[in-house]
Amino acid sequence: MNCEQASPLIQPYADGELDAARIPELERHLRDCPACAQARRNQQNLKKAFKNEALFFAAPAELRRNLERELRAQAGRAPEPKPSRWRWSWNWLNTASVSFATVCLAGLLALAFNRPSARQQLEQELVSGHIRSLMADHALDVVSTDQHTIKPWFDGKLTFAPPVKDLAAQEFPLVGGRLDYLGGKPVAALVFHRHKHVINLFIWPAPDSDTAPAAAAPHAGYQLIHWTRAGMTCWAVSDLNARELLAFAQAWTSAP
Repeated sequence: MNCEQASPLIQPYADGELDAARIPELERHLRDCPACAQARRNQQNLKKAFKNEALFFAAPAELRRNLERELRAQAGRAPEPKPSRWRWSWNWLNTASVSFATVCLAGLLALAFNRPSARQQLEQELVSGHIRSLMADHALDVVSTDQHTIKPWFDGKLTFAPPVKDLAAQEFPLVGGRLDYLGGKPVAALVFHRHKHVINLFIWPAPDSDTAPAAAAPHAGYQLIHWTRAGMTCWAVSDLNARELLAFAQAWTSAP
């Protein structure tokens, strides 16, 4: 199961309405995919927000009395000596309406606050792509340490020509490349090694101006470094420590 197949199943799974035959397959995907696991947590947080009794409240009795006096005064009516059954029903309906509106607003706020930003979603997809390449034995479509072999391999498979560099002299040897997908679009993924660690470098076109390598917040124990150079955006993902991954990014940007 991939993310596209899992996405429409997460809400019925959270509501306990998913077909039992699909549950084991979805749960395996959720264990392996941080992005979909986060989407499931968002659904759970929203359900908790709707069930929170603190969101239900009634207006104080004194406030209700003040409002009634003010309304009667504006209407030119004398105060009624006793509350009628109709008025109590109206008060109950008014309180219920306020409570319901409050719950809806709280639910929308909870969903907005828990929904990851576009940048966070991208970072989750990058880490998921890195993990999939390791778990599904799909780290490489083309195996080569020669950048002049890997670069032409992408011809006709992408609408852009990704830069390919060999950083063996900096102790980050190139071992191959593959096609990957982010946001439903194909991107280039170059694979490097650092001792026994794997570095996935994702590359696709970007209109942004050049930026220096900068670290993003770690996801699921993986480090991410981002930079743009010569019209390409680059994201390096690895379980390397942040210092070494930054050294890789700096070696890439300084290499010809």
